Amino acid sequence: MEGAVATWYAKHTAKLSADFAGEARRIAESLPAGARVLEVAPGPGYLAIEIAKLGLYQVAGLDISHSFVRIAREGAARAGVAVEFRQGDAAAMPFPDGAFDFIVCRAAFKNFGDPVGALEEMHRVLRPGGEALIIDMRKDATNAALDDAVAGMRLGRVGAVLTRIIFRQLRKRAYAKADFLRMAEATPFGCAEIVESPMGLDVRLRK
Repeated sequence: MEGAVATWYAKHTAKLSADFAGEARRIAESLPAGARVLEVAPGPGYLAIEIAKLGLYQVAGLDISHSFVRIAREGAARAGVAVEFRQGDAAAMPFPDGAFDFIVCRAAFKNFGDPVGALEEMHRVLRPGGEALIIDMRKDATNAALDDAVAGMRLGRVGAVLTRIIFRQLRKRAYAKADFLRMAEATPFGCAEIVESPMGLDVRLRK
């Protein structure tokens, strides 16, 4: 996303600030103080910023969108936190080997043109013993599960209708549990631990 579309998306998802804060706390439960954290495809950067607000971690974000990188940097400056947002491709990350203790990718993996390449890069930039967490929609989510998720967002009538349409379109690009297991097996990770919810998947990969 670039330009006006990225700006619209950033404004729309800013309404989910409580969700991003809760996700950041959940992630932080398994991280040691001082951990180096990378968010892959952070979009406007809300989750990375919330992790940085906890004050214990070195946080970076990598997004292919120039507009999102600019928006995320501006957001970090307003929040008064230090997050290194950089522009780049998830399948060719501009980071050295073993640079991070933890990687998170939320609601973006289904959009990658080279998903296996992205997993290989996650493995490369993780330190030995590091972990990656992919949080995304599941391909076999039911319409009822999607509708429940939209209802929980407390959107207006028009926003809810548009979001349901968007979710149904995104589901076409999403992956099922078996897909992630096959992709993990094709990379140095070798395997994955996957927890399913009605709407999505938590995919954990350890180096």
